Amino acid sequence: MSTDINSVVLVGRLVKDAELKYTNTGIPVSRLGLAVNRKKKVNNQWIEEANFFDIIVWGKLAEVLQQYLLKGKQISVQGELRQNRWEKEGKPQSRVEVVAINIQLLGTGTGQVQNNPPPPQSPPSRPPSQGNLPDALDDDFMSEIPF
Repeated sequence: MSTDINSVVLVGRLVKDAELKYTNTGIPVSRLGLAVNRKKKVNNQWIEEANFFDIIVWGKLAEVLQQYLLKGKQISVQGELRQNRWEKEGKPQSRVEVVAINIQLLGTGTGQVQNNPPPPQSPPSRPPSQGNLPDALDDDFMSEIPF
């Protein structure tokens, strides 16, 4: 019997400050934009190209890291890919996002330096399938996301 695997690790820089919100049922959630650079060869010359990924952070991890997730900050994200599907004006739409399981703060950011206490040591987190989050992120639950 085969086991499916859904795991992704990205290292990049935040494209804007994280914005913490809460669902109607009080669950903390934060949406991040992550830019990950890669090099590719074009006409015998290497150029750098940015790829952009949407990251969703749930629960205590979203609350704890909120003050540290600032534009330009380099982070490492471990998570799962989730595809959300919906209809808009009768046309099917979809979006693939990374649901963060763990986030590590790396290096320094290019944003403003703030006098904050040192960042926490990789706080434990729970993926949406554990803890106080629903077993499945179905359409009803996803509609609660406040952005």
